[in-house]
Amino acid sequence: MISKPKISLRGLRTFCVAARHASFRMAGEELFITSSAVSHQIKGLEQELGMPLFDRNSRELSLTETGKSLFEDVNPLIEQLDEVAATYKTGSRHTAIRISVQPFFASEYFVPRLSEFTEEHPEIDIQVGTSDETSEKHPSNADLSIRLFRAPPSNMPSSLLFPLRMVPAGSPGFKKKMAVKKKAIVSEFPLIVYETHAKAWMQWASATGIQIPENSKVTRLDSMIAVVRAAEQGIGAALVPVPLADQWFKQGSIVQLFNNELVTDLSYYVVFSEDKKADPGVRSLRDWILRNFADSG
Repeated sequence: MISKPKISLRGLRTFCVAARHASFRMAGEELFITSSAVSHQIKGLEQELGMPLFDRNSRELSLTETGKSLFEDVNPLIEQLDEVAATYKTGSRHTAIRISVQPFFASEYFVPRLSEFTEEHPEIDIQVGTSDETSEKHPSNADLSIRLFRAPPSNMPSSLLFPLRMVPAGSPGFKKKMAVKKKAIVSEFPLIVYETHAKAWMQWASATGIQIPENSKVTRLDSMIAVVRAAEQGIGAALVPVPLADQWFKQGSIVQLFNNELVTDLSYYVVFSEDKKADPGVRSLRDWILRNFADSG
């Protein structure tokens, strides 16, 4: 019997963290290793698989098609392993709750405040999974999720947090060069477009009556984290969600280009499956989310 080659679990875990952050540096910070160690582990994994997982030729670190497929298949399994392992920590077994949160909401808004909940509930282990699914659905492998919906899902319990609002943002230097006359932008105005909301700039211009130059250069990106970083680097103007991007504004790395907002037809909801309705840990996390995030938009 021919044994199947074994793939490094450590390499797969490192790959998933790097793919989630779109950054070797940020993956290293999460894993407590250097960015060069992250790069080395991923190169080893690529050699084991015989194909590249990241496109290193572009300015932004991005996944190849193979990398995207591998991440979609492997990341849920890694997170499930972490959840199982968490229940066997030294001492009494804890309750483990898995919550799925879209990446930008997680990194900029949810995780920075999560310590408040864990201090209140040391008996509950939280597994945060991030995915950027565009469809309005609750991931099947999550106990709770914070997702965007046009209307409350009819097949499971949910609570409204706040509507998705977006404002134009760019670097301070970009704003200094911007010129507007009679509600028309008359300076160069390159656009950064988040592919999940590809029509957002058109909708913003229509709602505000502000005219965008027809020949504006467009940079398209598939993650909101990459969009904000591109705006920070002065590549162009981006529509970013508020209040999720508030820390970036407070730091001054990006500034609002206009006060006019686009209020979309999407809203953030906290959702959980019907079979978790009576789970005390899930209810505690849901209630904490509502206290801290509901109506904060």
